[in-house]
Amino acid sequence: MGFGRAVLVGSAQILALLPGISRDGIVTVAGVSRGLNRADAVRYSFLLSAPVILAAGALKAKDLAGPMSKGMHGPILVGSLISGICAYLSIRFLTKYFSEDKSLNPFGIYCLIAGLGSLAYLVLK
Repeated sequence: MGFGRAVLVGSAQILALLPGISRDGIVTVAGVSRGLNRADAVRYSFLLSAPVILAAGALKAKDLAGPMSKGMHGPILVGSLISGICAYLSIRFLTKYFSEDKSLNPFGIYCLIAGLGSLAYLVLK
Protein backbone atom coordinates (compact mmCIF):
# COMPACT_ATOMS: atom_id res chain seq x y z
CA MET A 1 0.00 0.00 0.00
CA GLY A 2 1.44 3.34 -0.97
CA PHE A 3 1.69 6.38 1.26
CA GLY A 4 -1.31 8.16 -0.29
CA ARG A 5 -3.60 5.16 0.07
CA ALA A 6 -2.42 4.58 3.65
CA VAL A 7 -3.23 8.20 4.56
CA LEU A 8 -6.62 7.96 2.86
CA VAL A 9 -7.55 4.75 4.65
CA GLY A 10 -6.22 6.05 7.97
CA SER A 11 -8.12 9.32 7.57
CA ALA A 12 -11.36 7.36 7.43
CA GLN A 13 -11.06 7.14 11.23
CA ILE A 14 -12.38 10.70 11.40
CA LEU A 15 -15.83 9.40 10.49
CA ALA A 16 -15.87 7.45 13.77
CA LEU A 17 -16.65 10.75 15.51
CA LEU A 18 -20.22 10.30 14.24
CA PRO A 19 -22.58 8.23 16.44
CA GLY A 20 -22.73 4.58 15.45
CA ILE A 21 -19.64 4.62 13.26
CA SER A 22 -17.07 2.10 14.40
CA ARG A 23 -13.48 3.24 13.97
CA ASP A 24 -12.30 -0.25 13.16
CA GLY A 25 -15.29 -0.84 10.90
CA ILE A 26 -14.88 2.35 8.87
CA VAL A 27 -11.14 1.79 8.40
CA THR A 28 -11.82 -1.79 7.30
CA VAL A 29 -14.43 -0.63 4.79
CA ALA A 30 -12.09 2.09 3.51
CA GLY A 31 -9.25 -0.41 3.17
CA VAL A 32 -11.36 -2.93 1.27
CA SER A 33 -12.72 -0.18 -0.99
CA ARG A 34 -9.13 0.89 -1.76
CA GLY A 35 -8.10 -2.61 -2.83
CA LEU A 36 -6.93 -4.34 0.35
CA ASN A 37 -8.21 -7.82 1.02
CA ARG A 38 -10.43 -8.20 4.06
CA ALA A 39 -7.78 -9.73 6.36
CA ASP A 40 -5.22 -7.01 5.57
CA ALA A 41 -7.80 -4.26 6.01
CA VAL A 42 -8.76 -5.59 9.46
CA ARG A 43 -5.11 -6.01 10.47
CA TYR A 44 -4.32 -2.45 9.31
CA SER A 45 -7.32 -1.12 11.23
CA PHE A 46 -6.15 -2.72 14.47
CA LEU A 47 -2.57 -1.57 13.91
CA LEU A 48 -3.83 2.01 13.55
CA SER A 49 -5.37 1.83 17.01
CA ALA A 50 -2.08 1.04 18.77
CA PRO A 51 -0.56 4.57 18.63
CA VAL A 52 -3.82 6.15 19.78
CA ILE A 53 -4.16 3.78 22.73
CA LEU A 54 -0.50 4.26 23.71
CA ALA A 55 -0.82 8.06 23.47
CA ALA A 56 -3.97 8.05 25.61
CA GLY A 57 -2.16 5.90 28.18
CA ALA A 58 0.83 8.23 28.18
CA LEU A 59 -1.40 11.27 28.72
CA LYS A 60 -3.13 9.60 31.66
CA ALA A 61 0.08 8.25 33.21
CA LYS A 62 0.69 11.56 34.99
CA ASP A 63 -2.58 11.02 36.89
CA LEU A 64 -0.99 7.94 38.48
CA ALA A 65 1.62 10.07 40.21
CA GLY A 66 -0.80 12.24 42.18
CA PRO A 67 -1.80 11.88 45.83
CA MET A 68 -5.09 10.19 44.88
CA SER A 69 -3.22 7.22 43.42
CA LYS A 70 -1.50 6.24 46.66
CA GLY A 71 -1.84 2.48 47.07
CA MET A 72 -3.45 2.05 43.66
CA HIS A 73 -0.40 1.13 41.60
CA GLY A 74 -0.84 -2.64 42.12
CA PRO A 75 -4.51 -2.76 41.06
CA ILE A 76 -3.81 -0.43 38.14
CA LEU A 77 -0.95 -2.65 36.98
CA VAL A 78 -3.07 -5.82 37.28
CA GLY A 79 -6.00 -4.15 35.50
CA SER A 80 -3.74 -2.92 32.72
CA LEU A 81 -2.20 -6.36 32.30
CA ILE A 82 -5.59 -8.10 32.15
CA SER A 83 -6.88 -5.45 29.75
CA GLY A 84 -3.87 -5.94 27.48
CA ILE A 85 -4.30 -9.72 27.44
CA CYS A 86 -8.03 -9.42 26.67
CA ALA A 87 -7.34 -6.89 23.91
CA TYR A 88 -4.76 -9.21 22.35
CA LEU A 89 -7.14 -12.18 22.47
CA SER A 90 -10.01 -10.11 21.07
CA ILE A 91 -7.91 -8.82 18.19
CA ARG A 92 -6.65 -12.31 17.46
CA PHE A 93 -10.22 -13.66 17.39
CA LEU A 94 -11.59 -10.79 15.32
CA THR A 95 -8.82 -10.87 12.70
CA LYS A 96 -9.46 -14.59 12.22
CA TYR A 97 -13.25 -14.09 12.16
CA PHE A 98 -13.16 -11.20 9.70
CA SER A 99 -10.61 -12.87 7.41
CA GLU A 100 -13.13 -15.62 6.71
CA ASP A 101 -16.04 -15.01 4.39
CA LYS A 102 -18.54 -14.30 7.17
CA SER A 103 -21.15 -11.58 6.92
CA LEU A 104 -20.58 -8.28 8.65
CA ASN A 105 -24.32 -7.58 8.75
CA PRO A 106 -24.71 -8.34 12.49
CA PHE A 107 -21.96 -5.83 13.25
CA GLY A 108 -23.59 -3.26 10.95
CA ILE A 109 -26.96 -3.72 12.67
CA TYR A 110 -25.30 -3.34 16.07
CA CYS A 111 -23.61 -0.10 14.97
CA LEU A 112 -26.89 1.24 13.58
CA ILE A 113 -28.75 0.51 16.82
CA ALA A 114 -25.93 1.89 18.99
CA GLY A 115 -25.66 5.02 16.84
CA LEU A 116 -29.38 5.72 16.85
CA GLY A 117 -29.49 5.11 20.61
CA SER A 118 -26.58 7.51 21.18
CA LEU A 119 -28.12 10.12 18.94
CA ALA A 120 -31.48 9.81 20.71
CA TYR A 121 -29.79 10.11 24.09
CA LEU A 122 -27.90 13.24 23.04
CA VAL A 123 -30.99 14.87 21.53
CA LEU A 124 -33.28 14.04 24.48
CA LYS A 125 -30.72 14.91 27.15
